[in-house]
Amino acid sequence: MQSWQIEALQLEGSLLKSLDGFIHEHALYFLVGIIYLLLTLLACVLSGGLRSKGGKPIPRIQPGIIIHLPGPPPPPPADTFDPLPPLRECDCDHDHDDWAE
Repeated sequence: MQSWQIEALQLEGSLLKSLDGFIHEHALYFLVGIIYLLLTLLACVLSGGLRSKGGKPIPRIQPGIIIHLPGPPPPPPADTFDPLPPLRECDCDHDHDDWAE
């Protein structure tokens, strides 16, 4: 290895140690800072900040929603499912007690 490579590795090691110490001592601040940086980057990307500025202008196409309504809806089917059917009389004999023998 050449001397500049050794110095670069030593510098990288010392930077990683100091970064590790900072993250260990101030983890919450580091996390909040990273979140703010990522939100800023996301806003920049979504607003078109990474598009090329020169050259031919890009045509802007506005989105639109078209809903085709052919007419009045068809009537519902005559036989529909009733989740609560009407109560019917029980043909059980409750006056007769088979267990009392």
